[in-house]
Amino acid sequence: MMNLLANIPLLMGMPGAGGAGGAGGGGSVTTTFITFALVIGIFYFLIIRPQNKRKKETQNMLSSLTKNDKIATIGGIRGVVQDVKEDTVIVKVDESTKMEFSKSAIATVLERKEAK
Repeated sequence: MMNLLANIPLLMGMPGAGGAGGAGGGGSVTTTFITFALVIGIFYFLIIRPQNKRKKETQNMLSSLTKNDKIATIGGIRGVVQDVKEDTVIVKVDESTKMEFSKSAIATVLERKEAK
């Protein structure tokens, strides 16, 4: 059983049989760096770049909040913006209820209306 496993180059951790020792060392380092560069490039274009784009869009949405905008929070509460402060927003939920939320709790602007 030991001889069977000893003949498999992958399990031995050696580049292969034949005694070619250091002949392929430079090429494998280059391909390793190219592979890592490709993986980093793929992560950048598929994960990091879209995430940064979404973050920028959210910041633009929050900075452009105005009175009378209809919004939805991340908790699902819908209402109309009554007042916008530096870090918070006061939202009118129904005729007699007003709630104060952090700006980061606002998920979307459902409808934009001009202030009266």
